[in-house]
Amino acid sequence: MVQANHGDTVAVNYTGALNDGTVFETSDGSEPLRFRIGGNELIPPVPLRAIEQTVIGMKVGESKKVRVLAHEAYGSRCGEMVVVVDQKRFPEDFAPQLGMELDVHQADGKVYPVIVTDITDSGVTLDANHPLAGKDLVFDIVLIEIL
Repeated sequence: MVQANHGDTVAVNYTGALNDGTVFETSDGSEPLRFRIGGNELIPPVPLRAIEQTVIGMKVGESKKVRVLAHEAYGSRCGEMVVVVDQKRFPEDFAPQLGMELDVHQADGKVYPVIVTDITDSGVTLDANHPLAGKDLVFDIVLIEIL
């Protein structure tokens, strides 16, 4: 049976989960992930590069599990990327909610996505870390097709 090799275009189904089993992404119920092995086509490149490397040598129908440590995935959480913003700096009609995603526009024109992680009478805590920063990831991969 043919094995997937560098340069092959493949289709895989995958499920990405945390160590505790919480699924953060899956291709179940949607189209399989298609990419050329070694083509640097996967975004974000890390940790999906681990999927690409795991597929090498697999046969159609074969499944594998790969663990990606936090420092190889989205890195460690950075405390400097968490700030408390005074409630007075927001528009009067702004009603923050835990987990709300916002875009923060900087004076230099850059836009940073943040998540509301705490709300008090005086301030709103905004976290610009990637939601998966500081977390080890586990991917279950099934090679569906070598195209």
